[in-house]
Amino acid sequence: MTYALSRLMSTATLSYGAYSLADPRHLGRFLTGDGKDQGRYDVLAQSYGARDVAVSLLGMVGSERTVRASMLIRIACDISDGLLLANRTKDEDTRTMLLGATFGWAALNAVALRIDRRRAKRRRAEGAAVVVPVERYA
Repeated sequence: MTYALSRLMSTATLSYGAYSLADPRHLGRFLTGDGKDQGRYDVLAQSYGARDVAVSLLGMVGSERTVRASMLIRIACDISDGLLLANRTKDEDTRTMLLGATFGWAALNAVALRIDRRRAKRRRAEGAAVVVPVERYA
């Protein structure tokens, strides 16, 4: 299987997406602690869940090119999610945890993608180095 680490990260992200759809209140509880604006965070969590499930499915079963695109989309989304949510979070400890989770997940995805790209490049180079014997004519 090619891009194995990226596919593994996609599987893990799919799990979070499913959790976000099953328990959308988790995001508001984490960000506000008091349930204020819970309804808005519920919709946001469901949106994240649907997005993560869709992008992750592509990353799990797609071609190498599709997996790469899925990973780049996920990395960009994790970074933008962190920046946008941190801007709305008043509590410094919560903001720190939020940025650690979103940027950390983006970094893990980036590392997985980088390793998978290097492995794929190495496999292509090894495949191109196959020597075909030439018959000698007497």
